[in-house]
Amino acid sequence: MSSATSSRRDARRNHERLLSEAKALFAERGIDAPLDELASRAGVGAGTVYRHFPTRDALFRELYEQSITMFHDLAPEIVGGETGWRSIELFLERLSEWVATTPYLPELMRRVAEQDPEYRPGLEFEAALDGVVERAKAEGALREDVTGVDLNILVNMLGSLGQFGGDYLPHWRRQLAIVLDGLRARPDLEPLPVAPQAFGDFHDMAHRR
Repeated sequence: MSSATSSRRDARRNHERLLSEAKALFAERGIDAPLDELASRAGVGAGTVYRHFPTRDALFRELYEQSITMFHDLAPEIVGGETGWRSIELFLERLSEWVATTPYLPELMRRVAEQDPEYRPGLEFEAALDGVVERAKAEGALREDVTGVDLNILVNMLGSLGQFGGDYLPHWRRQLAIVLDGLRARPDLEPLPVAPQAFGDFHDMAHRR
C-alpha cells in the first residue's frame, strides 16, 4: 500500500469519526459545543478538525446532508408498506424515533436554513407523503381530515420526547400508540378544528425561514 493510499484511508477514517463524535457531542451539549472537545473525543488535534470542517457551518451542512440521505434511505420502506395504514405507522415510528435520539436536529435545521435560505430539500418528500396519506384514506383507515403536514407535526411532537434523555426513550412508544389510535378513521368523528397548514409553510416554519 502506498503512503498516499494510507493517508487517504486515514483521512476518511478521521472524517467518519469526527462526524460520529459530533453527533454524540451535539446530542449531549447542543450544536454550539466547543469543537476542541470534538477533537478530544475523536482523538485528533484541533487542526485535523478544521482541515475536515473549515467552519462550524461546514460541519452543520454535512450533518444535515446525512439527515436528508437518511430520509431517502427510509422512503422505500415507508412508501412500500403492505397497506397505506402500515406506511403511516412506519412514517411515524421511524422518523419519531430518529428525532427523539437526535435532539439537536431542530436547531441544526434552522442553522442550515440561515446559511442557505434557498436550499429546501425537504420539499421533495411532499408528494410521496401525500401519496401515502391518500392511500390510507382510500382504504378507510385514516381519518379524512388528516394531512401530510399533520403527520410531520406529530413526528416533531413525538420526537420532542428526546428532551427527557435516554431514560425515557424505552417508553415513547406509549405516546406513539396513542397518536396512531387518534389517527384512525371512525364513524361519527368530530372534524378537526382549523384549516391545515400548507406543506411549504410548515417546512419554512420548521426551519425558521
